[in-house]
Amino acid sequence: MKILIICRANSCRSQMAEAILKKLDPGLMVESAGPEPAEIVHPLTIRAMAEIGIDISQSSTTNINEFVNEDWDFVITVCDIAKESCPVFLGNVKNSIYLKFEDPLTYEGDDEFLLKLIRTTRTQIINVFEDFYNEFLTSK
Repeated sequence: MKILIICRANSCRSQMAEAILKKLDPGLMVESAGPEPAEIVHPLTIRAMAEIGIDISQSSTTNINEFVNEDWDFVITVCDIAKESCPVFLGNVKNSIYLKFEDPLTYEGDDEFLLKLIRTTRTQIINVFEDFYNEFLTSK
């Protein structure tokens, strides 16, 4: 099963979703990318994931153009900007899904404030992607 998760900068939401799906099922082939990738995965995202025992410190951001010619079972977009600016996929995409999560990194504040927002988004992503996994990826 090949799954691509897309958000604008690929530095927070898509990184968390990728890691959560991989933890749910290490047999899945999950990638994440963005149309405007940041230089690095946001350090507070790495910290928030470490709090729940998931190490994404070695993750890097990726431009979505690296994946447009591949076949995917699921392409999941997790933000409005990525939904509007994604290139056309030339590969076979069996299922396209849009799951909107607010970007905690659009807010201004100190690290503790931003970390609180990231934690909230992390919890939402865990809940939604566990439901997605149970509905679409487990044998019935």
